[in-house]
Amino acid sequence: MFILGVCSCPAGIAHTYMAAKALKKAAEKLGYEIKVETQGAAGPENIITAEDIERAAGVIFAADVAVINEERFEELPILEASVTEAIKDPKGLIEELLEGVE
Repeated sequence: MFILGVCSCPAGIAHTYMAAKALKKAAEKLGYEIKVETQGAAGPENIITAEDIERAAGVIFAADVAVINEERFEELPILEASVTEAIKDPKGLIEELLEGVE
């Protein structure tokens, strides 16, 4: 299964990337493929494409600020969480997203 994530925090430095790393590690352990876009101080990185969105089961917004171009994901199930939640319980967020999908 393929899922997406978007991570962003007010400063756009450490926590954005910590959350992305945590989601990637948890998805790998659960046997899922994930692509995480970071919207940090350097601007969007690892940008999610239309093709990614088309094949995704859902998306996790681990963001403490507004997600840039959020409307791209309107056709997908979305789970909104804080960056801190993604850092502390990425596995729980992934499982919660997928419960709503299945």
